[in-house]
Amino acid sequence: MHIDILTLFPEMFDSPFSASILKRAIDRKLVSVSLHNIRNHTRDKHHTADDYAYGGGIGMVLKPEPIFETVESIKSGYADQESSQLPVILLTPQGRRFSQEIAYELSKCSHLILICGRYEGVDERVREHLVTDEISIGDYVLSGGELAAMVVVDAVARLLPGVLGSADSATDDSYATGLLEYPQYTRPALYRGWAVPQVLLSGDHAQIAKWRREQAIQRTLERRPELLDKANLCLEEKQLANRLKKS
Repeated sequence: MHIDILTLFPEMFDSPFSASILKRAIDRKLVSVSLHNIRNHTRDKHHTADDYAYGGGIGMVLKPEPIFETVESIKSGYADQESSQLPVILLTPQGRRFSQEIAYELSKCSHLILICGRYEGVDERVREHLVTDEISIGDYVLSGGELAAMVVVDAVARLLPGVLGSADSATDDSYATGLLEYPQYTRPALYRGWAVPQVLLSGDHAQIAKWRREQAIQRTLERRPELLDKANLCLEEKQLANRLKKS
């Protein structure tokens, strides 16, 4: 997968993309990232990428010209039909809320273009005539879309084949099955008088799987009960959820 990121502050990405899982994925050429400074496609000597809003108001708005021209420059290396199908995603508080489901959806793409919003946002013509999708990482406002872009890249990249150490790692994550993940334990088996649940030490894989599923249901009910309405539960698990709700 290749990801192009349009930003006014490319230096913000130096640390996140040079450490941990993302760095290994980039080094192994499982994912590649190109950073594009929007100011490089401005026309004046001051490299002005923003301006006052028509009609007045507080704050500045990102101009359409440098954003359009940066995206068009990226697309110029593709055939017309292929370039027209490239996802162009604006990171904005007004977008659809990012989720594990959307991360899976984006992980199927071979190329993504992410635009980091700033200030009061972008000229509406960018939304209307350039962007194919808008994503928000939550119901709050950041100083810009750079942090949101990092979140999206990390969540999507870890779903690509070969990025994680085990192919099963992502399938057990919270939200991957519609439930929050079950509790995890490691050595020592007893720490400050707190013991690891005996079933995890039993070696009985069927009982361990059953316990983990039950714990995932209970944790989801306690912390994110609305997720249970959409979770794929068998009859026995639905009955368990109902008993837990009553208790």
